Parts: sequence; C-alpha cells; structure tokens
Amino acid sequence: MPKTSDHHTTTATIAGSAAVVSVAVLCSRVLGLVREQAFAILFGAGYAFDAFVVAFRIPNLLRDLFGEGALSAAFVAVFAGYNATRGERETWKLASNVLVFFGVFLSILTLVGIMASEQLVGLLVQEEFARAPGKVELTARLTAIMFPFLVLVSLSAVVMGILNTKGRFFVPALSSSFFNLGSLVGGVGLALLLPRFGQPAIVGMAIGILLGGVLQLACQLPALFRTGFRFTFHLDLRDPGLRRILVLMLPAVVGLAPLQLNILINTYFASSLAEGTLSWLNYAFRLFWLPVGLFGVALSVATMPVVSRFAAERDFPRLKETYVSSLNMAFCLSIPAAIGLVLLARPIIRIIFQHGRFDTLATIGTAEALSCYAVGLFAYAAVKIMVPVFYALDRPRYPVMGSFLTMAVNLLFILATIEWLRHQALALSISVAMTANFIFLSVMLYRTVGGYPLVPVFKGLGKIGLASLLMALWLFALRQWLFPAGLTEDRL
Repeated sequence: MPKTSDHHTTTATIAGSAAVVSVAVLCSRVLGLVREQAFAILFGAGYAFDAFVVAFRIPNLLRDLFGEGALSAAFVAVFAGYNATRGERETWKLASNVLVFFGVFLSILTLVGIMASEQLVGLLVQEEFARAPGKVELTARLTAIMFPFLVLVSLSAVVMGILNTKGRFFVPALSSSFFNLGSLVGGVGLALLLPRFGQPAIVGMAIGILLGGVLQLACQLPALFRTGFRFTFHLDLRDPGLRRILVLMLPAVVGLAPLQLNILINTYFASSLAEGTLSWLNYAFRLFWLPVGLFGVALSVATMPVVSRFAAERDFPRLKETYVSSLNMAFCLSIPAAIGLVLLARPIIRIIFQHGRFDTLATIGTAEALSCYAVGLFAYAAVKIMVPVFYALDRPRYPVMGSFLTMAVNLLFILATIEWLRHQALALSISVAMTANFIFLSVMLYRTVGGYPLVPVFKGLGKIGLASLLMALWLFALRQWLFPAGLTEDRL
C-alpha cells in the first residue's frame, strides 16, 4: 500500500510540475506565435525571411547541440547527484565552475562563428538560393549578428537546470517568454526604425534575438540567488564534476549531432526549391512546436529530476512507474493535438498568419507542411521523455544510436520523395524519422530496465485512440459544415 501511495504521489508531483511548466510554456508559445505573426506581416514568406531562417539555423543548431540539449541533460544528471549526496558548498562550487567554463568556451566558439559566417552560410544553401542578388551576404550578416545568442541561451540552460533540480519550475519555464518578449518588442521596434537609417528591417529582428537572449538569462537570476547560490569566478578543469559532465556530454553531442544534421540537410534541400519554401517550413514547424513544448517538453522537464533521483537511489521500480505514467500523459495530450492540426491545418494558418505580406500561396504551403509535421507529434513528445531516462540510467549510447538511425531514415526518405512531394517531403521526413527513433528507443529502454508494465500503456492508448477517433469524426464534420463544397478555407 505505501508503494502505491508513493507511486501516486510521484505521478501527481510530475503532473503538477508539468502543469506549472505548461502554463509558463503556454505564455512563451503565445508570445512566440505573436512574434511569428509579426514576421509574417512584415516579411511574408520570401527573400528576407528565407535569409533570416537560414541565418538563425547555425547559432540555434549549436544552442541545441551544446546548450539546451547535451549540456542541459548532462548537467542536470550530475548536479542532481551532487544535490542529493554532497554538501551545499561542493554543489554550488560545481555550478560556478560549469558556468565559467562554458561561458569562456562558447564565447570563443562565437567569435570563430562570426568571422566565418559567410563560409558557413555557403555550406548550408544550394545555388538556387545564392542566385538571388545579395541574399547570401544578407544571410551571413544576420548570422554574425545572432551568433552571441549561443552564449546567452547556453548559460540560461545551466541556470534552468539548477532551478529545476531545486524544484523551481515556473520561472525557468517562463524565461523563454522573456526571450520571445524581448525579440518581439525589440525586434519589431528596430525593424520599423532601422530602414530610416538605410538598414534592412530584417536586421532589426536579428538584433531582437540578442535582446531576447539577455532577458531570458537575466529573468532567472533572482530565483537562482534565492536558492542560496553564490557565484564565484572559479575555473577548475580537474573538477571531477565538470569532467563527468563533459564525459556525459560527449555521447550526447554525438547523439544530437545527427538530429541537428537533419535540420541542415532539410535546409539544404529546401534552398533548392521555390523561394518561400524555407519560410513555409519554418512557420509550420513553429506552430507544430507549440504542442510539443506544452506536452513533450513540459513533461520532460518535470520528469528529468525525478528519474535522475530514482536512478541515483537505485529505485528502479519507481523509475519504471514514473516513466510509464509520463508516457501515458504524453500520448493523451499529443495524439488528439496531432489530429486537430492535420484536419484544421489550413484554417489555422489562415487565421494566424495570412495578414500583411503573407499571402494565400504561403498559407497553402505552410498548411501542407504543418499537416506533415503533425503526423510525428506523438513520437516527438515520447522521445522527449525517453531520452532523459537513458541519461539518468547512464546509458547514453542508445539515444546516440537512435539519432543516427533518424538521420539515415530522414535522408533516405527525402531522396526518395522530394521530386514529387517537394516541400512536404521535408516535413514528412522528420515525422517518419522520429517515429523510427521512437520505436527503436522503446525497445532499447524496455530491455535496459528489464521490462516495465505494458498493460497500462496499451490500455491508455486504447482509450486515447477511441477518444481521438470520435474527435476526428467531429472535426471532419465541423470542417465540412464550415467549408461546404464551393467554399474554401481561403474565404474564411
């Protein structure tokens, strides 16, 4: 009986933490959506925004690779262990050392990236993109402006990891709202102001990204210091905690690299298609990421410290129960959301984006991409939960193997379908690849932990499937009623 009570308590704790994170993430996603609307109104889907999308790929890719991806997972795993078994002095000493080390390392990487921005852009795009006069030069300039974002967001990820381990979820999750607020207000303000001085408006949006990064880091500092943290400028390369983080990061970076290469591969192929394709895919992915952030990321953030603690305590029964309950929650939220996005893609895009310079053609292209992305929503949400469990169990090789599988599936699917599916092939390839990764990781995790209860998973899927089917029928009927024969969504 106590064990059942503990399980319900843990599940309730994760659900509560995930709910808190979801509220904060919702605020962030709404602001992010408003920012994307500003892009759509000011720039539509074409020359300037295509350049911005490619330019932001490089620092954002490195952010995912070294910052919020590998660094965050490795740091939380080690810091949670220190927090549970070491004294406060050692714990805070590790945190300071990590902040100083990555601040210095990523600053050097940023300087190199700024100096080599034009060469980096040249590697990312095909000849069709470069044919537009001045487009590569504009893209390189935007890349150089946004590169320092890497340092800001990576340090912010470390601070977020500290706060999450200390049980503080709301402020870290809300920090991305400050990023979106800064990039929206600062970016739009500068985009309207800079043309008066002969500068492209899109440069203002790039500077806004940096302003958002500063706010994202700064807003977490008061909560960090309230936990008792006192920063000391301390750099010790022999620190066993730092070395452990770097050791954990190495396979994580290798594991994340194929996923980031997928983004570069898709960007490369998209640059060979019609102008605006990069913009369509970006707008669609941003909208698709709304439910991923609300469900997958929120559950992942809430689950990570709990499974790390159970792994450190060698309490594997509770770790399995925690994983299964988190997976069920992810499916319960992501599957209905995916169906809604597929069935209502065009009216959603029409209402949100088709204003200003964003025309009907852009709506159609973006809606087609959104439907293809949505097919893999359940896999995205599930993998977000599974990967931290592997790191907590000190089995990072399986996510690494899954990432290479993802890259192979993604590339093969694109090569096989891009000639006839065009931009839809690039969106659907991500969904197919992530589904393959989900299947692989599910099998590997089941073997790693010696099995876990499957009945609750399939029972939950059965209920979710039935409810989703009823919802799909209702949405289909609603769409037919709203848009009868002869009336298209474009006249909404």
